Amino acid sequence: MISAHSSASDVQAVRYRTTTVEGLEIFYREAGSPDAPTLLLLHGFPTSSHMFRNLIPALADQFHLVAPDYPGYGNSSMPLVTEFDYTFDRLAEIMDGFIQATGLERYSLYLMDYGAPIGFRIATRHPERVQALIIQNGNAYDEGLSKFWDPLKVYWQNRTDENAAPLKPFFEIKATEWQYIHGVRNPEAVSPDNWNLDQRFLDRPGNKDIQLALFYSYGSNPPLYPKWQAYMRENQPPTLLVWGKNDQIFPASGAHPYKRDLTNLKFHLLDTGHFALEEEGILIAEQIRTLFTQEALI
Repeated sequence: MISAHSSASDVQAVRYRTTTVEGLEIFYREAGSPDAPTLLLLHGFPTSSHMFRNLIPALADQFHLVAPDYPGYGNSSMPLVTEFDYTFDRLAEIMDGFIQATGLERYSLYLMDYGAPIGFRIATRHPERVQALIIQNGNAYDEGLSKFWDPLKVYWQNRTDENAAPLKPFFEIKATEWQYIHGVRNPEAVSPDNWNLDQRFLDRPGNKDIQLALFYSYGSNPPLYPKWQAYMRENQPPTLLVWGKNDQIFPASGAHPYKRDLTNLKFHLLDTGHFALEEEGILIAEQIRTLFTQEALI
C-alpha cells in the first residue's frame, strides 16, 4: 500500500542499503512496499545482487523485493578465509541473520545457482515462513550434477593443491564471460558490464581463495538433497521453475526432477543459458506475477 506521502515512483525506486550481521556489513538492494509480498532474491556465483538489477524495478509495483550480497560477494564485507568460514552452512546462517535484521517474517525465495543451497537451508529451517519458490538454474538433485562437476567431485574427495589447479581458471575473465554468453540466443543482448563487474570483485586480493573454499564446500550440498526434497514434498510450496535449458553448469537434467516432489509446479525451460534473467527477464517477471495471481498470494 502506498501512503499519502509516497508516490508510486518512490515505492518502485531501488534503495541501496547495508545492515550488520555478526559484525559483517551486508549490502542489499530493496524496492517496493514492505506491505506487499516479499521476494528474497538469492544470487549465484560469481555475481551478486547486481544480477537482479532489472527484475527488481520491474516487479516493485506489486512486490517487496530484497536482494542481499553474500559475504565475499558484491558490496558486502569480504573477510579473508582465515577470518571467516566460507561454507554454505555459514552463508545460510548469515542470510538467516540478515532476514532477522531486516524484519522479514514471510517471504518467497528466488533460488539461483548458489542461492539454491543457501535458500533450501533457510527453507528447511523455517518452512512456515516461505510462501513460494522461484527456481532458476538452482540444483537440488543428483541428476543435475553433470560431467561439468567431475573436477569438483575430485576436489571434494581430496582437497589438495593438485586437485584445486583445474578449478582455478574458472575464476578468470574468460570463464566469467563464458558463464554469461554460453547458451544464449543473442550474445549482443548481454551487457559486458556483467562479467567485467563480477571479475572486478573476483580479482580482489584473497577473493579467489574464498571462491575455492566454496567450491570445496559445495560438496556438502548433495548429501542434503534428500532433506530438501522432503521439505518440498511435505510443504508443497507453490513453485515457479524458470530454467535456462542451455546451461552447461546446471543443465535441464537438474530441472525435471522437481516434478517428482512438487505437485504445484509451473515448469518452464527457456531457450537461454545460465544467467536466464539477461535474455528472459521480462518473461520471468511476467511468470512471477502470474504465479502469485493464480495462487492468490497477491
